[in-house]
Amino acid sequence: MRKKQEGRDVEEGWKARPAFACPPLFACLACLALLVGCGYQFRVEGAGPTIGSATATSSSTSPPPRLIVRILENKSFEPNLETRYTNYLRHEFSSGSGAQIVADTEAADLVLSGKILSVSVPTLSFSQTTTLESRAEVLVIVKVEETRTNRLVWAQTAKGTSEFYVTSDLQFNRVLQNRALEQAGRFIAEDLASRFLLQLESGQLAKPPAPQASDSVDTNIK
Repeated sequence: MRKKQEGRDVEEGWKARPAFACPPLFACLACLALLVGCGYQFRVEGAGPTIGSATATSSSTSPPPRLIVRILENKSFEPNLETRYTNYLRHEFSSGSGAQIVADTEAADLVLSGKILSVSVPTLSFSQTTTLESRAEVLVIVKVEETRTNRLVWAQTAKGTSEFYVTSDLQFNRVLQNRALEQAGRFIAEDLASRFLLQLESGQLAKPPAPQASDSVDTNIK
């Protein structure tokens, strides 16, 4: 009888135990139910963090000015130099000036023209009988005008130099001189493109506005 009574006491005690008698399990279930019932959601929205600024800034959407580079006028005694130098200018301006180079037949905002003013080959070092080293020096002037108004917006003079050694072979010396002239032309084109980009980024060479009668000024570089 005592055993039966003890069994009843154990059974009744188990039934009488409250539902929260197992805290870990019921606590987890309760938290889960609260999260689902309250509608909590973990989500990442927005553009995310930015480096250097609290708000992301967008680059200027204004298109680059369309630029025509015309064949340079050769005022020097060095023949066939204008075509090569013009090609150097077009290459450098297309990649490092901030402008879009277009053909002469297309619509453009600006036009670049210029002249090869002089070419000289001074001697740098020599012996009693011959020249050992020379330098090719080229002087170029360019200007940029608005196509609609012919107003001068930028002008620059650039000088390029390149040294070369002189040998006893006259024909080979001419090849070395031509290479020096080409190198000087590339230096000039790179320098002019960099200066043009600097002026453009400073806002002094913004895309020309709509044509106005009062802005029509005819300016030439002589």
